[in-house]
Amino acid sequence: MEEDRKILEIEDLNVYYGAIHAIKGISFYIKKGEIVTLIGANGAGKTTTLNTISGLLKPRSGKIIFDGKRIDKFLPHKIVDLGISQAPEGRKIFANLSALENLELGAYARKDKEGVKNDLEKVFQLFPRLKERLKQNAGTLSGGEQQMLSMGRALMSSPKVMLLDEPSLGLAPMLVKSIFSTILEINQKGTTILLVEQNAHMALQIAQRGYVMETGRIVLEDSAKNLANNQQVKEAYLGG
Repeated sequence: MEEDRKILEIEDLNVYYGAIHAIKGISFYIKKGEIVTLIGANGAGKTTTLNTISGLLKPRSGKIIFDGKRIDKFLPHKIVDLGISQAPEGRKIFANLSALENLELGAYARKDKEGVKNDLEKVFQLFPRLKERLKQNAGTLSGGEQQMLSMGRALMSSPKVMLLDEPSLGLAPMLVKSIFSTILEINQKGTTILLVEQNAHMALQIAQRGYVMETGRIVLEDSAKNLANNQQVKEAYLGG
C-alpha cells in the first residue's frame, strides 16, 4: 500500500560537533503521509537530527534515505530540490525583506511559475494574515506571524516532507492551537511531517507516532497515543 511506504529512513546515524558525539547511532523512519514527532529535553539532539536530514550538518556515519535515494552526502539545496524543506527553530526569516520576498525565496529553485503562483495562494489560504502583511518587512511582524511566514516559506518549495522545529516556541496559547491545527491541515493536504516540539502534549495529539530522544539516543518509540499515556513520558515531558 502506498501509505505504508517509508518515505524517510534514518539508519544508525552518528553526528559529531568536533569531539562531542551529539547523535549516537539513531535509527527511525517515517511513512508517507504520517506526522511523526521527536520529543525530548533541550539538548537531546532533536534539532541536530533535523539539521542533518536537511544537509546543514554532515553525519560521521550512518545513512539517510529519502524516497529510496541515499541523501546523506547531498548539499542542502539539492535536498530541498528533492522534496525536503525545513521551518527552522527560531524562525530564521529574513528580517529586512518583505513577507512576500521571504515566501518567494522559499521557491527560489523552482522553474514552474504557475505552480509557484498556486502554492502562494495555498499559503494564503492556510495563513490569511500573511496576505495582509505581504509588503511589510518580516522583522516587524509579530512572533506568530513570523512563525506562519517560516512555515509558509518552507511550503513554497512544494515539499514531500516538511521538517518543523519548535513551531510553537514563544507563542501565546491561542496561537499555539492555531499553528497546530494548521500543521494538521498541511498534513491532510498530502505533506508528510517530522515535528520537533517542546510542547510534547500538543505534538502527541496530532502525530501518529513518536520517538523519545535522550542525550543523542532514541530511548522509546511508540504510537503517539501510547506515548501520551506512558507514565515515564508523562512524568518527564507532560508535566505529570
